[in-house]
Amino acid sequence: MAELHDLRPTPGSHRDRKRVGRGPGSGTGKTAGRGEKGQKSRSGGSIAAGFEGGQMPLHRRIPKRGFHNRNRVEYQVVNVGDLGGLEGEVTPTTLREAGLIRSLRKPVKVLGNGEVEVALQVTAHAFSESARKKIEAAGGEAIVPAPHAGDDEQA
Repeated sequence: MAELHDLRPTPGSHRDRKRVGRGPGSGTGKTAGRGEKGQKSRSGGSIAAGFEGGQMPLHRRIPKRGFHNRNRVEYQVVNVGDLGGLEGEVTPTTLREAGLIRSLRKPVKVLGNGEVEVALQVTAHAFSESARKKIEAAGGEAIVPAPHAGDDEQA
C-alpha cells in the first residue's frame, strides 16, 4: 500500500520555481532577470501608478469640474409610443423580450413621447407625469412595483 511519503505529483503537473541570482551558469545570475541598475532593479523598488518622475502628474494638472453623484439611479427609458405593439400586461420582462430594454437589472422608466391607443397594464419602476396620463386616458393602468427588501441598503 502507498504511504504518504511515496506520493508524488503527476509528471508535468508541477514546475520548479525560477531560482534567480545563482551565478552566471544558471542564465538568471548577476542582475537576476531585472535588467541593469536603477529603482526598478532594487527590492521594494516600484513606481506608483501615475508617477511622472516628480513632475506634476497629469491627473493633478487637469482642472476638476462638476460633481458625480454615486447614488444616481440610471433608468432604462421606454416611450409610450413604443408600447404600441404590445398588448395586455406590460412588465420589464415583456419589454426585454420585445427588445425595448437591454437588461432586467436596471430600473425602467416610461416617458410620455408618442401616443398609446390600447388599454395597457404597464408595470415599471417610474413614470413621467405625461406618460401616466396617456396610459390612463387610453383606459390602462400605470403600476409601480413595491421595492424589494434588499434594495434599500442601510449604512
